[in-house]
Amino acid sequence: MAIDPTQPYDDGNIFAKILRGEIPSNRIYEDEWAVAFEDINPQAAVHTLVIPRGAYVSWDDFSARASDAEIAGFVRAVGAVARAKGLVEPGYRLLANVGGHGGQEVPHLHVHLFGGEPLGRMIAR
Repeated sequence: MAIDPTQPYDDGNIFAKILRGEIPSNRIYEDEWAVAFEDINPQAAVHTLVIPRGAYVSWDDFSARASDAEIAGFVRAVGAVARAKGLVEPGYRLLANVGGHGGQEVPHLHVHLFGGEPLGRMIAR
């Protein structure tokens, strides 16, 4: 189901439940701004999700409403996870789906980190 990024935040979404500890996750990083955990259905050798602790539906919502400290903290967390996973030198892909056309399925901002193998073209033509 595609998400409308203009809709209000739904605190019953799966990532909100993970943040509250209601659903287990394999957390590999957390700080005051973000939590990172392994995707339960990995699409690459490395597939890690990074989510902000704040209630943001999408990248658009986050960029419009988050404080400067939240934005900086989240971006730094994504970088810290990529470095910790050893992805910087061989390369990796960041992906944030936004809304229906972007394929967003969970109404909580999340960034996918893919790596650990050659990933090919971003969009097949």
